Amino acid sequence: MSQTKLFEPFKLGPITLPNRLAMAPLTRNRAIPPGMVPSPLAVDYYGQRASAGLLITEASQVSQQGQGYQDTPGIYSKEQIAGWRKVTDRVHEKGGHIYIQIWHVGRISHDSLQPGGGKPVGPSAIRAKGKTFVNGTFTDISEPRALELSEIPGIIEDFKRGTANALEAGFDGVEIHGANGYLLDQFAKDGANKRTDAYGGSIENRAKLMLEVSKVVAAVAGADRTGIRISPVTPANDVSDSNPQPLFDYIVEGLNALKLTYIHVIEGATGGPRDIAPFDYASLRKRFKQAYVANNGYDFDLATKVLAENAADLIAFGKPFISNPDLVERLKKGAPLNAFDKATFYGGGAKGYTDYPTLGAAQAAE
Repeated sequence: MSQTKLFEPFKLGPITLPNRLAMAPLTRNRAIPPGMVPSPLAVDYYGQRASAGLLITEASQVSQQGQGYQDTPGIYSKEQIAGWRKVTDRVHEKGGHIYIQIWHVGRISHDSLQPGGGKPVGPSAIRAKGKTFVNGTFTDISEPRALELSEIPGIIEDFKRGTANALEAGFDGVEIHGANGYLLDQFAKDGANKRTDAYGGSIENRAKLMLEVSKVVAAVAGADRTGIRISPVTPANDVSDSNPQPLFDYIVEGLNALKLTYIHVIEGATGGPRDIAPFDYASLRKRFKQAYVANNGYDFDLATKVLAENAADLIAFGKPFISNPDLVERLKKGAPLNAFDKATFYGGGAKGYTDYPTLGAAQAAE
């Protein structure tokens, strides 16, 4: 084990992480309706996983309009702040560090989730092919409408308010969701953005919203407590760009100028092949002076290799953290991992959420 940097401490802004494992944001659809407040089970869930160097919460919408799936938590009401405060308190009691991921889903939503049953919003009135999860089932995504230019400052304000709320809830920092075909990614990529105003056309215009949101979040949280997640080539949620390399080189240069503490990069197709499209991630690494968090399909061996090559600073693990609350210990000991139960990923109660055994519990039961 001495050959891996995975278990070495890492200084992320003002925080010293005990290891280089991050728990990736994982949507679990267990917030309590109608207020979309994190449940008491979420307190246990994150607390169980506090040995990760950095926990990043499931994506949490900055407004009701920003919600795209049933029972995802928000960060725009007093009740949500109070619910999240219980989570951060538990994680901190256990010596952990936790960022919240804040999002607006844009067009990836359903009329039934929108204020007044209105249409979801996006850069352009282009319906995404795909499904969302509402009323306990997967349903076609609704037809969106294009955001008016006059509405965009309100979206930026929602992210700003969500950040202030996150600090009030006790989070160590904030990760902006700029990935996976959600609002900021929709604006950036020309497959979803056909605007002809200041937010459409050129790379500079399409990148504008992501960079403006990053600037206000960093102004509230501090740049050294602000990260962002990007996914240059993922086809998730029917998003695409005709030339992603110059687009994301430009975006990352802008993020570097803002001195954000990390970029969290999904390499390849989210939850799918890493080599889905050619892309030079080293180009982003070179342009960004702070931490690079690598994500997608990592196991111990790949994480060890990438850290040894200095191609990343932190490695985000997703599904392995769902079924292994003590993933850090298991990887350290080379112990077998619990298999995950895909049927319990989205929605439900404790089953498949807080009931996966730790190594010690599993051994004691034998």
